[in-house]
Amino acid sequence: MSEPWLRLDGVRKSYGDDVVTEVLHGVDLTLERGEFTALIGPSGSGKSTLLNLVGLLDRPTSGRLVIDGHDLATLDEAALTRLRAETIGFVFQFHHLVGALTAAENLMMQLAAKSGTLRAVHRDLARAALEEVGLGDRLDALPGELSGGQQQRVAIARALVHRPALVLADEPTGNLDTKTADDVFVLLRRINEERGITFLVVTHDPRLAARCRRIISLVDGVVESDKANTPA
Repeated sequence: MSEPWLRLDGVRKSYGDDVVTEVLHGVDLTLERGEFTALIGPSGSGKSTLLNLVGLLDRPTSGRLVIDGHDLATLDEAALTRLRAETIGFVFQFHHLVGALTAAENLMMQLAAKSGTLRAVHRDLARAALEEVGLGDRLDALPGELSGGQQQRVAIARALVHRPALVLADEPTGNLDTKTADDVFVLLRRINEERGITFLVVTHDPRLAARCRRIISLVDGVVESDKANTPA
């Protein structure tokens, strides 16, 4: 049987020196390539901490985290940065676009940060990513000229432009009205199905969680439930 694409074994995360607060208490979790999974739980349950660990933005205090065959404990900071840049895309509740740059330029900046320099091919890659999210005609629009839903689509394109294997989406529809949130969610599912990208989506919206194929509930730093789901 093949190894899961992502594995957490007994992962704990603590903060503080004099007063130590443990946020995650021995989390065991696996993700297979191509899964579309919701991560739910009340505020303070450790969802953001878990996302930071899976996103290679932080290291566990103890336990083992393996991503795409790479054991996090064996990687120095430079290798960790390279793996994150090559493997993972991030989508947040707020799009965090640079207002002075066009939609295409926001994506090109992401590619330039990865490669270390801006290249002519980057505009072609930006165009392709924006076309994929339905914004092929808005390449030269500034964020302020786009609706909230369009800005979030640019942010999704930015997460996808370097062809990651995993996308971590932290409340990606939390700042949108219901109709726009549904449209964005449908877009994420389509990309998952067409490209086979693994998605881990943090959401407080039970309607959206119910449309994922797996639902993980995190409560007080432990996995309370982990269930396969058949979307309606």
